[in-house]
Amino acid sequence: MAAITFCILTPETERLDRFLADQLALSRTVAARIIADKRVTLHGRPLRASTQLERGAVVSVDMPAAEPRPRSYAPAHRDLTFAYEDEHLAVLDKPAGLVVHPGPGHWDDTLVNVLTERGTALAPDGAAEGRPGIVHRLDRDTSGLLLVAKTDVAHRRLTSLIERRQVSRVYAALAWGHFAKSPVDIEAPMARDPADRKRMTVRAGGRHAVTHVRVTARFAQTDLLRVTLGTGRTHQIRVHLAHVGHPVVGDREYAFGGSRRVTPSQRQAAERLEALAPRQLLHAALLALPHPVSGAQLTLRSEWPAELRPALAEAAADSNLLAQRNPLQYLGFFASDE
Repeated sequence: MAAITFCILTPETERLDRFLADQLALSRTVAARIIADKRVTLHGRPLRASTQLERGAVVSVDMPAAEPRPRSYAPAHRDLTFAYEDEHLAVLDKPAGLVVHPGPGHWDDTLVNVLTERGTALAPDGAAEGRPGIVHRLDRDTSGLLLVAKTDVAHRRLTSLIERRQVSRVYAALAWGHFAKSPVDIEAPMARDPADRKRMTVRAGGRHAVTHVRVTARFAQTDLLRVTLGTGRTHQIRVHLAHVGHPVVGDREYAFGGSRRVTPSQRQAAERLEALAPRQLLHAALLALPHPVSGAQLTLRSEWPAELRPALAEAAADSNLLAQRNPLQYLGFFASDE
């Protein structure tokens, strides 16, 4: 397709990726990919997705010859629990072990496949990259609340709300050791590990990343943390906590020693705790946001998963936690939200 050229007549545009999507009837994902491929230029210079154009600017868009056909998704069955659902969006309580969207090694057993089997409408925005309706992710072995957009309008507005920090995502994490002070902000740039592209690492020149941490309860070898995302980088909480010397209990990738870091006098107890951790003890426990269409405030909670309860009870040396239906509430995790 030949290049498309247009002149800006308004005093100022919104972000280029949104503006381009609206003007050319594209999904925002496709618009962002065209910009990333340096196909959108001003005076011959490629523009960034965040660029805001001024009146009189003449922009050229070199459209790709053909867009890939939308992917189809093999249906897969798995029982899901939803914390909220309407015609615009759904918030599900993702179980651990479920990959969010298709990719290498997981083409037909992801959340997208399960939602396809369920008949859940998914926003076409993102479909070209295998992520229909997905506005944020949780790691495969992290459980908890996850937003899914059913329409392109909801997808665009939810993405905008996340970018403007109007979506509060709060995690419960059991981490090794004790923070010297609380609350604390961890600010450290992140990038792919050059030695292992599947891992992330704190690295100079990486993308800006901020994690807010507050200690909810202090146990013998661990702290129960209330963690809020300031940014949303891949593996951010796990990498940041490990970076400051407090890796998540049960984390197999970023443990950096795990129970072996504990003082020898408490090593045996720490090893018992580690043995009870079937995975990383990290759970997306609270999601708060204005509804993308109605504007009504949504505040949703998810309690500590049953499969992680024995490890939490061991850490707290409190067998009562095994019988508690709401262990996070019992430990005061949600107190500041009430």
